[in-house]
Amino acid sequence: MKFISTRSNEQATGAEAIVRGMAAGGGLFVPVQFPPVTAEEMDTMLAMDYPERVAFILGKYFDEYEKEGLLAALRAAYARFDGDDPAPLVRTDEGLYLLELFHGPTCAFKDMALAALPYLLEQGKKLAGVGEKLLVLTATSGDTGKAALEAFAGVSGVKVMVLYPEEGVSKMQKLQMCTQEGENVNVVAVRGNFDDCQSAAKKIFRSEKCREEIAKRGYLLTSANSVNIGRLLPQIAYYFSAYLDLVSSSQIRMGQSVDFAVPTGNFGNILAGYYAKRMGLPVGKLLCASNKNNVLTGFFQTGNYDAKRPFFRTMSPSMDILVSSNLERLIFETSGRDAALTAERMKSLAATGRYSVRAEELNMLKETFAADYTSEDDTVECIYEFFEEYGYPMDTHTGVAMSVAQRYLGKIKDDTMSERHPMVVLSTASPYKFPQDVLYALTGNDVKDSYKGVKRIHLLTAMKVPEPIKSVRYKPIRFKTAVSAEKAFDEIVKFLDA
Repeated sequence: MKFISTRSNEQATGAEAIVRGMAAGGGLFVPVQFPPVTAEEMDTMLAMDYPERVAFILGKYFDEYEKEGLLAALRAAYARFDGDDPAPLVRTDEGLYLLELFHGPTCAFKDMALAALPYLLEQGKKLAGVGEKLLVLTATSGDTGKAALEAFAGVSGVKVMVLYPEEGVSKMQKLQMCTQEGENVNVVAVRGNFDDCQSAAKKIFRSEKCREEIAKRGYLLTSANSVNIGRLLPQIAYYFSAYLDLVSSSQIRMGQSVDFAVPTGNFGNILAGYYAKRMGLPVGKLLCASNKNNVLTGFFQTGNYDAKRPFFRTMSPSMDILVSSNLERLIFETSGRDAALTAERMKSLAATGRYSVRAEELNMLKETFAADYTSEDDTVECIYEFFEEYGYPMDTHTGVAMSVAQRYLGKIKDDTMSERHPMVVLSTASPYKFPQDVLYALTGNDVKDSYKGVKRIHLLTAMKVPEPIKSVRYKPIRFKTAVSAEKAFDEIVKFLDA
């Protein structure tokens, strides 16, 4: 299958799109079409385990990759996850489920896709005839960085550079990144928020001068962010897997619609759900859940995207984002795949922080998406009350999604014209990644030390502390550099020259 840019007529093979990361001029690669999954194929997927389901979905898009090699790589990658099922579905109430996506090596949902990316890049280089080594540049709001570091640490022919907001991640997220082992990794704090990190990375990707400097050192620049289509498409699989698990456990019948509530920042996670629907998965509504940085809520309600607003640091830092990169892929679709119009809108976003979509596009979006946000107090209350009622502790991002989902379900219940579907809430991180905020939500107690929070949550909930959280405690801090966004490329050069 070919892939095209959201901003031009540029085309690439799947391997080329993965290796390059982004299209020329800042565009994002999207598939030329959404391959359908037939009813017969859905029945066949019921008997598959999770690696087989991922391999099946990816095979629909990356048909040049050898199927047996891809499946073997996925089996090896998901074998590192805790438990038998990398994406277990937990029933908490009638019609309400949690999809746990945090059982990987870094205890966050980014592991689900980054498990596949090293193989996709390694084989992609061979298929695309690329001989250079790879520099994987990643801007992170907390979870992608550690997942990328863990996935590529020690991989031959690859160096990984992570930019994170100095004060915009949790203490545990920072500790996980800054203690990362491996001679081929580097972590640099950026003075600013995630949007500053992301802007710096995008500027480097768009700059011919930067690419030339990197090429002089024998490296080709690519990305592990969800702007890379190879990072995005594996996420489609857990929507299919959750649905199939509902069918196989007799919670729903095949063909019945299911809603998904997704804590949303950079829009990659929920976009994968939209892609799943375009492939034929019976998705009812995709509920876009935001925290206090509710730029997406405003967009889905009015059709106006406005990033010129106050930025808030919240207890759900991976969602503290005002410029949601993957939304570009969605508005490309709703515009009728108008690359010129998409480029114009992205130019307006860069220049003014704003753009708008037409009324007919907004109506199209509302057919699939609903959007809402929750306050910090409401998130805390949701985490506390959910634990009190179900004995289930959740992290702060999942708390945002659950709070929004419960409000949405309440409205549906009161609206006799609306049909209620089963609701799956995507649980994107272990509570132990945000121990201080989770402990506060559960008990009202503040602690300054992350590991005191971990210990007290464990005593309160008896939830197993993941080994990746326990093991990082006594590791030495390796990375302490902090720079302005303008100096980020200088750090890349130093890293490559070291």
